[in-house]
Amino acid sequence: MMAGKMRVLIGGGTGFVGRHLRAWLGENGYQVTCISRNDGPGCISWTELVRKGLPECVAVVNVAGRNLLEPFKSFTPLYKEELYSSRIDTTENLANLIREAKVKPKVFVSTSAVGYYPPSSTAEYDEDSPGGNFDFLSGLCADWEAAGQLEPELNVRQATVRLGVVLGRDGGAIQNMYIPFFLGVGGRIGSGKQWLPWIHVGDAAGIYAHAIENDHVSGILNGTSPNPVTNSEFTVAFAKAMWRPAFFPLPEFVVNAVYGPERGKVLLQGQKVMPKRTLESGYKFIFPEIDAACKECSVFIPDIKRLQ
Repeated sequence: MMAGKMRVLIGGGTGFVGRHLRAWLGENGYQVTCISRNDGPGCISWTELVRKGLPECVAVVNVAGRNLLEPFKSFTPLYKEELYSSRIDTTENLANLIREAKVKPKVFVSTSAVGYYPPSSTAEYDEDSPGGNFDFLSGLCADWEAAGQLEPELNVRQATVRLGVVLGRDGGAIQNMYIPFFLGVGGRIGSGKQWLPWIHVGDAAGIYAHAIENDHVSGILNGTSPNPVTNSEFTVAFAKAMWRPAFFPLPEFVVNAVYGPERGKVLLQGQKVMPKRTLESGYKFIFPEIDAACKECSVFIPDIKRLQ
């Protein structure tokens, strides 16, 4: 098979989920090209990609997006624009490159987030539930999804993964909380009653790979565990995996002081999100239960290859 037929182009391939997806694809015989700010081994810059056009590839994936929860970062119009541009503009650029390509990929897998669904302590959401455009973050998700929509006549299969809170030792939420829990000063956030629509990074990468490899997979896929938990339940599970107590809750006013109320509600409120279509498509979760996921995240030295 020609190299182009096995190549996967990944926007955000050097990020948390992107690194795990790259590792999986490499282990399974794919040639991976990352799109990043600068050219380098195995990477092409966004500027160069726009100049040269889309290389021949079997799949295009976009997992690019600036971190929403940067501590003490003011939620200014400029920061909001950076969040928007890193998600919507990159997705839109890839969609346009696919439109212009003489040889089109078989599949385009884009990203969104569970912030698409309204926070609720009682509602249960799946991929068919309504959402979007009730605040800045939900509007961001709606625009993110719209930016990647291709015309049916292009004959490029499409899937969009609405990611939940991604857990993994080498990035994301766990990286920020590992030291406090290791020192025995971890605890629930706010009331702890809010839902945590979590997913292990091995499954996050696995769902993207599942969408790449299976021709029947298309549309919205919730990237969340089939067994959501509350923040308190997660706290107990992670503290148990770390062999540490968790008696130091993080009060709501501290969260709002660090992140601001608009971003703080990501941690203080939550959604019960079920991966109905993801399961129906045949995906088998590696870490469906929070205890096993937390145990894997509790190791002192992270190792991506352990998950392959």
